[in-house]
Amino acid sequence: MDKLTAARVMVDVALTQSFTATAERLEMSRPMVTRHVEALEDWLGVRLLQRTTRKVSLTSAGEQSLPQLEQWVEQANALTQQWQQDAGLTGKVRVATSMSFGFAQLIPAVKPFMAAHPGVDVDIEVQDKAVDLIAERIDIAIRIASNPDPSLIGRPIAACDSVLVAAPDYLAAHAPIRSPDDLTAHSCLSYKQFDRPIWHLDKGEEHAAVEVQGKLSANEATTLLSAAIQGMGVSMQPVYLAHSAIARGQLEVVLPDWQPKAMDIYALYPSRRNQPPAVRALLDALIAHFANREWAPVAI
Repeated sequence: MDKLTAARVMVDVALTQSFTATAERLEMSRPMVTRHVEALEDWLGVRLLQRTTRKVSLTSAGEQSLPQLEQWVEQANALTQQWQQDAGLTGKVRVATSMSFGFAQLIPAVKPFMAAHPGVDVDIEVQDKAVDLIAERIDIAIRIASNPDPSLIGRPIAACDSVLVAAPDYLAAHAPIRSPDDLTAHSCLSYKQFDRPIWHLDKGEEHAAVEVQGKLSANEATTLLSAAIQGMGVSMQPVYLAHSAIARGQLEVVLPDWQPKAMDIYALYPSRRNQPPAVRALLDALIAHFANREWAPVAI
């Protein structure tokens, strides 16, 4: 049995703490995962993992051996990457993102990467909630947050500014909105993740926290954007999604001097170690793509 493959499997089991999770991540059967670990243990002459019915943990020998196994796999990946730069990248990269960002901005970023690397498949998992990157076999997660999960590694790739918007017809038919307090008399399209939708707005040193009201809520930004375009109320939208509708005149900015709280868009991943070359290349491509801070047009 290939010792390097066995080492890769062992490193992944140490990360997931589950034979089943590693089998799913590496797309092999659970018995094959067990065989690889047992083969590595036989080769080294020590027991690396302690198995129970509920969990898998490293033995003391496993803890001592893991850094060297990781280094070995990392060196093999680096050597592979060196030659794949000429031969072409291959493999599959799984990316998790929100519906709004995937629809509005991720596809334009991924398109040139896939054209340049036809041997790479990209699988996009769209969810408007945080996912367990290890359990879901996610290589890169694009998340919008003020404080990302500290257990993950990553870097901000762009700022996420938001804006209040409404359709011209809606604004013409309702009372003027001249201050944040005026929002309480309007139909506001809220994100239903929050029990009490409170919009926080800043104007220089001033801060306003407004508990808004409305009959329509949703758990996803593109749905609320569509409702705003249809004249159903005022919506707080990320600029990366709303800017095209504003440019087309479908939406107008409400309270332009008051800014919702800004957040960052992060590219997150479970570990720097043992990243396949295709994952590293896509991560670098995403960082470079969004470095210019220009949002791609959105067709709605």
